[in-house]
Amino acid sequence: MKNYLVIGNPIEHSISPKIHNYWFKANGIKANYNKEKLSENQLEEIINKIRDKNIDGINITVPFKEKIIPFIDKLSSEAEEAKSVNTIYLKENKVIGHNTDILGFYLSLKMNGLNSKIEKALILGSGGVTPSIIIGLRRLGVENITISNRTKSKAISLKERFNFLNILEWGETIQADVVINSTSLGLNSNDNIFLDYNIIKPNTIFYDVIYNPKE
Repeated sequence: MKNYLVIGNPIEHSISPKIHNYWFKANGIKANYNKEKLSENQLEEIINKIRDKNIDGINITVPFKEKIIPFIDKLSSEAEEAKSVNTIYLKENKVIGHNTDILGFYLSLKMNGLNSKIEKALILGSGGVTPSIIIGLRRLGVENITISNRTKSKAISLKERFNFLNILEWGETIQADVVINSTSLGLNSNDNIFLDYNIIKPNTIFYDVIYNPKE
């Protein structure tokens, strides 16, 4: 029986175990998938459990997608480009860090025929998944990308990596073909993102990285 985990902090909201265990059962795979809340000082320990083959692989969610990189032996090209890891496994006795966020985001738009409708994007947040979203948008041919973050210095840091980014003050609204929430806002029922919907044009696409709660 193989054992897998998703780690993060917070982690209570994650329905990854429900998703993965469903497909394990549907495909006759002998494996189990759980979730575990960790603190930053436990990251090296969890990587050693993979190295020692006590765990077969882990997924990473907020806030560890970047912080876990120093403990990994090798990054895939996608993880290297994004400087963000969401999947870790052992291969030839090396701990490999991979990024599936780029392809997941890219395909979710392309397979739904939305890529041709996007020329201008607004990203809210600059967390661990944001570089993957930026790369995914560029692969779709989107060149006009604006980012807004509650802590402006983090948005500026991202612009140092992706110099084509535009920066918008937090709380301001611009017209865009897609508005992407990559913040943690939405995990709590009392969360609110302040957008001026009088500015937002009809047929704007709203994309939420938070998938729980369902609505």
